[in-house]
Amino acid sequence: MTGFVVIAIDGPAASGKSSTAQWVARRLGYFHVDSGSLYRAATAVQLDTNTAPESWSDEQVLDAAGRVRFVPARDGGTFTPLIDGAECDEQLRGSEVTRNVSRVAQMPRVRDWVNTQVRRAAAMRNVVVDGRDIGTVVFPDAPLKVFLVADPWERARRRLIQRLGRHPNDQEIAEETELIVKRDAKDATQTVQAADAVLIDTTFLTQEEQVERIVALARAVTHRPSATSGIDD
Repeated sequence: MTGFVVIAIDGPAASGKSSTAQWVARRLGYFHVDSGSLYRAATAVQLDTNTAPESWSDEQVLDAAGRVRFVPARDGGTFTPLIDGAECDEQLRGSEVTRNVSRVAQMPRVRDWVNTQVRRAAAMRNVVVDGRDIGTVVFPDAPLKVFLVADPWERARRRLIQRLGRHPNDQEIAEETELIVKRDAKDATQTVQAADAVLIDTTFLTQEEQVERIVALARAVTHRPSATSGIDD
């Protein structure tokens, strides 16, 4: 064990893990690590092979993932995957990657690769890590584990606002909710709450309220002084 702190944030798809974790990290002066971005990167490079997703093997995806590097972003605050040395966030959030990332996330060797990258990122710095299995498998000894949940309808609404840049109508939310429920079923074995995790239902919380709650918990377990950045300003 190192002397560095890991704050682990888990939860189902579209529960707001990544954006909340990034904000918490900024408030605490930590680095942010989004393990899901690595699964998306592995999916994106495998899609470049133009092979049918149904035929993908663990070994093929792991081989393709050799094109991915996981490094701090230019602003220094968030680790981001690079594909062939280039930033690729728009590609990672595309519909094809979203449609197939659950398939990749269930591959044991790919999961081992992702977990290795995440642990390496946390080896020499304080981090807030979000994703799947973070508090149960990747960092079972993390001093703070948080599990975020929210009603599927609300998760769908938030995701569509982020994707579309506007408020969606009920039909759009209903269609997205159906996709999220299906994604939950696929990801069930990788989305397990650690026994000692703090459960936070964000259905009726603003993101500011989520962040405040997690920052308070983090400071309680790490005895850190208040930061002066972020939404304290």
